[in-house]
Amino acid sequence: MKDFLQLAHDRYSVRGFDGRDIPQEDIDKIIEAGMVAPTGVNFQPIKIWVFKSAEAREKLVSCTKMKFIEPAKVIFAVGADPSHAWNRPFDGKNFADIDAAIVITHMMLEIHDLGYGSTWIGHFDPGALAEYFPETKDYSIVGLLPVSGIAMEPSERHTKYKPKDELVTEM
Repeated sequence: MKDFLQLAHDRYSVRGFDGRDIPQEDIDKIIEAGMVAPTGVNFQPIKIWVFKSAEAREKLVSCTKMKFIEPAKVIFAVGADPSHAWNRPFDGKNFADIDAAIVITHMMLEIHDLGYGSTWIGHFDPGALAEYFPETKDYSIVGLLPVSGIAMEPSERHTKYKPKDELVTEM
């Protein structure tokens, strides 16, 4: 693996995919990165779906207006099950969606480290997704993660950050 900060700086949301096939060995590494992600009390209230067939990907893409993901040969969906997540005892906050977000982040970093591109798709119709794929209906689908080779350079927004004093307060 590269130096982590370099990896974090280099990874960006890809909106242009080349349609390259993803070998099963790499799919397995991406899944493993999600499986080893830390979750509240290690309850792992998540589920990862892997959409590989053309038919499944077509149905999945129809649930979003983000049509630029069509060339991706693999699309992951990560869902959270709030009934199996840790709840903070002080206020009852449920950590299912947070746990799923950590899983997706681990997967995105592994995807980049393997030399592929991805982006977190949050703009999709969960009702349509559950209609096409009933096995997802009991989960809060936190994101879709298309994976393919990269067919674009990062946008200039990728390297624009707020100043540290706006984001960080040391006490």
